[in-house]
Amino acid sequence: MTTAQGDEIQDERSVLVVDDEPGHRLMVRAVLEDNGWRVAEAADGGSALRILRSGPAPDVVLLDMRLPDMDGLAILRSLRELRPGLPVVMLTAFGSVGSAVEAMKKGAYDYLTKPADNDELEAVLDKAWQYGQLLRENERLRGEIQSGPEIIGQGPAMRRLEELIEQVAPSEATVLILGESGTGKELVAERLHALSGRKNGPLVKVNCAALPADLLESELFGYVRGAFTGAVKDKPGRFQLAQGGTLFLDEIGELPLQLQPKLLRAIQERVVEPLGSVRSVETDVRIIAATNRDLRQEVREGRFREDLFFRLNVLELRIPPLRERLEDLPILTSYLLRKLGRKNRKEVRTVSPDFLEALSGHDWPGNVRELENVLERALILARADVLTPDLLPAHVREASLDREVLVERETRALQDSPEHSPVLAGPFDSSLDEAERQALVQALEAHDGHRERTADALGISRRTLQYKLKKHGLIRR
Repeated sequence: MTTAQGDEIQDERSVLVVDDEPGHRLMVRAVLEDNGWRVAEAADGGSALRILRSGPAPDVVLLDMRLPDMDGLAILRSLRELRPGLPVVMLTAFGSVGSAVEAMKKGAYDYLTKPADNDELEAVLDKAWQYGQLLRENERLRGEIQSGPEIIGQGPAMRRLEELIEQVAPSEATVLILGESGTGKELVAERLHALSGRKNGPLVKVNCAALPADLLESELFGYVRGAFTGAVKDKPGRFQLAQGGTLFLDEIGELPLQLQPKLLRAIQERVVEPLGSVRSVETDVRIIAATNRDLRQEVREGRFREDLFFRLNVLELRIPPLRERLEDLPILTSYLLRKLGRKNRKEVRTVSPDFLEALSGHDWPGNVRELENVLERALILARADVLTPDLLPAHVREASLDREVLVERETRALQDSPEHSPVLAGPFDSSLDEAERQALVQALEAHDGHRERTADALGISRRTLQYKLKKHGLIRR
């Protein structure tokens, strides 16, 4: 069993069989192992509780009602305290069904009579396993609602972003999220809202690039009956729908110039004027905006109002592109494959080292969104439990191969240049290699593992750095 970002990946379904009859335990083990279960055994209640206290919990417990040291109901109570969401199936003799029904009232999932029918045993345990998975998923979703979606990444750039989110979220200030397409700007907005004092209010989203100017104006500010042909009743705008919560203006750089003064007034004076109305409506919303454009450049070129830019840019959060945080590729890949596995009902347990190597050779212009699409394609096409490079699109594989060729050429050019001393050769090679390795390790540590900054500090290209890291076995897989 392995974990990543707090979610469990089950290698196989597991069950703890608690029964004092060795023959019955042997029969149960044989049946379940034939059906892909991993089986642990305990002959009494004390042993079962020690197993649960000392190691990872099984997916299901199969518990005999009568044990030499403890009553089945007493063990059930202890199990519920130790592992509240763990499904427990009771085993009972034919004449003691009443006790099993009592156990179900106290939290057992189901019961079986001994000796258990093989098909019934497998069917009941399978349903109990599914029930446990549902409980865990509900718990995960509750946690996500309370704290917002996860920001996946362990590199310094993403750790700093998470720190800023936690620092900025409780304030009422307007936030401008900057980042290329596919970096996760909407995800950051959702997390800001979930960690804010407005988390119990609505989070209303508007994509400013998705609607023409006239429709966007009515969507943002609403309209009253008779404002235009077809306006047969009043309609509140997104500002009004977000009352007491957060309004997320995605792709704010696409907002038409003629709407910008009206948005500025809404943010600045906290009032909106619906189309066709002569009365202003007060609003109580926090604004979060996002864009992949350089708004400062847009201001210089007259496409974006400077006063609106300053009003939006009270707090600025920049999401780094994926190519600047390739150290996060393994954990992102693991997280996305689990997510995509649930979506497509297909589990892939691992990826080959060459698969990750090929991913790290691509520049990812579409960022995390592109990575997710590439992984979903590989997952669907996979016929085995391991993802391999042949499942990747040609442009990703070729980018990796092209980079290898460029690195080799650049390295040879460096070695052939006048600055490259020919004196150090033969017996000195090992000393030079070790010195180079130490220099790389020190430079990486000094720049928190950030490859682009490390390459700049060493005065070499990122491709050359990639080659040298691979040469010295310093690439983390």
